[in-house]
Amino acid sequence: MIEKKVPLREIYVWQLPVRIFHWVNATCIFFLIISGLLIAYPPALAYTEGAEQYGFWFAYLRFTHYVLGIILIVNFGVRIYWMFAGNKFARWNNYIPLSKRQWRGIYDTVKVDVFLLSPKPIYDIGHNSLAATTYGGIFVVMIAQAITGLCLWSPTAEIVGAHMFESLAFKLGGLMVVKQIHFYLMWLFVLFIIIHVYLVFYHDYIERSGIASSIIGGWKFIDEEVAKEYEGELAREEIIKKEKKIEKDIEEIEKKEKASQTN
Repeated sequence: MIEKKVPLREIYVWQLPVRIFHWVNATCIFFLIISGLLIAYPPALAYTEGAEQYGFWFAYLRFTHYVLGIILIVNFGVRIYWMFAGNKFARWNNYIPLSKRQWRGIYDTVKVDVFLLSPKPIYDIGHNSLAATTYGGIFVVMIAQAITGLCLWSPTAEIVGAHMFESLAFKLGGLMVVKQIHFYLMWLFVLFIIIHVYLVFYHDYIERSGIASSIIGGWKFIDEEVAKEYEGELAREEIIKKEKKIEKDIEEIEKKEKASQTN
């Protein structure tokens, strides 16, 4: 556990679009799971006498499920854009382990979080490598869930491209097969939520970095040494950007000089 006397610095990590995505995503997924389970296993109310007094409750339930699904898809589309427009911690390359450093981070985090082989926590400013890779996997599952959901909606949907998803449903084996895939993928989200919530509070406790509150305010408390390393990386990146800009400016000047000589 991190000692309270260890110097910490407050760093702005999660930008507003990332935080909005997180909470819209969490809300939609929670109610999609609830409504999805009710659709899969309708309550006894639907089979009792006098059920007609409740009107088209099942139709309203399905409509709510579809609306939440569309919101989730749009929200995810914005997040994909922010993977290219956001800061260092929001970028797409955090979610795909492409470097040795990321694989080393995954190994170290598994050693601490899963096998409890080391009492020393792994300090990262953004997501640790294991968490980021897991989120990348969840993003893939979200895409698959969105596609299967649109396939199930397509026979009754009056939207552009509905026939394309209807054709895809039959290529996948029919609506019943797609429905089963959609249902089983839902349980991956249930499992992810349980593990995710546990690990957030676990890391918040052992690291004292404010990881739980950071997704609300955007700020985390980072070990001074890690913060200095991060600032060094930013400084190096800024130098590289300036050098590239200078090279580009020189190339432009040389092109203009050649063009003037030929004229």
